[in-house]
Amino acid sequence: MEIQRCLLVQGAEGRVYTGSWLGKDVVIKERFKKKYRHPVLDTNITKERIKAEARALTRCRMYGIRTPTVYFIDWETNEIIMELIPKSETVRNFIYSAVKRNVAMNSTELLGMARRIGAVIARMHSNHIIHGDLTTSNLLLVEPYQNSDIILIDFGLSYMEEKPEDKAVDLYVLERAILSTHPNSEEILSALLEAYGQEGGKGSQEVIKRLEDVRSRGRKKLCFG
Repeated sequence: MEIQRCLLVQGAEGRVYTGSWLGKDVVIKERFKKKYRHPVLDTNITKERIKAEARALTRCRMYGIRTPTVYFIDWETNEIIMELIPKSETVRNFIYSAVKRNVAMNSTELLGMARRIGAVIARMHSNHIIHGDLTTSNLLLVEPYQNSDIILIDFGLSYMEEKPEDKAVDLYVLERAILSTHPNSEEILSALLEAYGQEGGKGSQEVIKRLEDVRSRGRKKLCFG
């Protein structure tokens, strides 16, 4: 079935479109073929990545974590067709907008959002789902933004893992994304990690301990390459 679509973003792994499918407003995520890989290997890897993403989206919803609903997978075109979240804004853009409105980084508005992010990631990790690409661009808010649930998107690098190490790396990716993209955001990060520890209980405390080891390795890599 031909779907009317409009290119939203193109990355290294694929293209993301908005469009209409069976009367629904949708997002279509298409994965590229990698010409440098053997065709059979490329087909297998691509299909496994699509399956992993669809499973993660569905499992999150089972555990009360908001993600786009998966409507259909087209194996011929390597596309996932999923729900378009109306009236949504990325956390990245919301923070930029708040700064333009002269909202302080330690305001109730931003710290409350940070705690909601920490809590939802703890719930995801408690169910052993690793996102793989946690950034403020992959977290959505919906109107009214100040009280919005956190909606997770783009599980293209996701996988299942129980080890605290993998969960700590997930948090480290988000930490680096926040600190590098949003200046003076240390208090936002502290509130996020505090909520993560409270929501996830003993397991999340172990992840936070492991996070310091991951940070240390990250600093060494920056220093020595």
